[in-house]
Amino acid sequence: MDSLTITQPDDWHLHLRDGDVLADVVHWSAARFGRAIIMPNLVPPVTTTEAAVAYRERTLAARPAGSGFEPLMTLYLTDNTPAAEIERAAASGVVQAVKLYPAGATTNSDSGVTDLGRCHDALEAIAEHDLTLCIHGEVTAPGVDIFDREAAFLDERLGPLLDAHPRLRVVLEHLTTRRAVEFVRAGPERLGATITPQHLLMNRNDLLAGGIRPHHYCLPVLKRERDREALLEAATSGHPRFFLGTDSAPHERGQKETACGCAGIFTAPLALELYAEAFDAVGALARLEGFASHHGADFYGLPRNRDTLTLRRAPRRLPDALPYGRGWIVPLRAGAEVAWQLAGDPASP
Repeated sequence: MDSLTITQPDDWHLHLRDGDVLADVVHWSAARFGRAIIMPNLVPPVTTTEAAVAYRERTLAARPAGSGFEPLMTLYLTDNTPAAEIERAAASGVVQAVKLYPAGATTNSDSGVTDLGRCHDALEAIAEHDLTLCIHGEVTAPGVDIFDREAAFLDERLGPLLDAHPRLRVVLEHLTTRRAVEFVRAGPERLGATITPQHLLMNRNDLLAGGIRPHHYCLPVLKRERDREALLEAATSGHPRFFLGTDSAPHERGQKETACGCAGIFTAPLALELYAEAFDAVGALARLEGFASHHGADFYGLPRNRDTLTLRRAPRRLPDALPYGRGWIVPLRAGAEVAWQLAGDPASP
């Protein structure tokens, strides 16, 4: 198969940042996706409906002319988020989800949740108003090995959370382990999960072997090869509760190539093409449409997109860096090839 036409997909986990870099980032996603769940971990974080509405307006203004890309906004959950704010968010019509960052788990998460018990009323309101709770699923206790933090979160936090809030719809974001795949498969129908392109294509050797590669550093970190294989099997299985979420996370090159590099991999310029590459590697291109275009919309209770797009098997080489505000950003596969191209993409580098 050298050409594949699918329903326009959605990105159910996307970082766009803000300010003068927003326009440098959003056009990549707008060329590929109809909608995207926009992460709220700005500085300061998007903790109110008013802030979410304003961020949405800035995002819409930064889209390319004529773009129909729709940002679906999220609130940043804190220990002190009131139930009334959740109610306002649901009534706004623009907030689709609430994001739970364990405090200190990743970029700009210091204002996140320290104790789920403090969020009981907010979590009940999320369920009552039919919003979705998106979770960065890692514990942050210093005694837990970084490669075990996802598994520990499943047992210590997520299992009890699902039991305590039986109406709550949850998306466990950016799965990285075989254990997480098994947990989602065994979980209730109200538990879904996103999988990133980097976790389908790379393992921790790609981060650490032969020298540290800062542009391959993300959180949760890349795991073992057996974990990558489990993620690829889940994504290509046709299971309706696994779906696309890039977690594309831009950082200026100097913030990555430093003694304490930021966590995040910028995949927006080639995200869909990388998913095609991963699915093609195991002969599962026919299932890419479900994973990319159908399962997420169905899980969130939103209509599927009506437009289509076409991918062509045609290698292209990415530049070493792309403009990002006053600096540069290094995308995944910078200076190397990706095997697929988006037909008619005016934004191809």
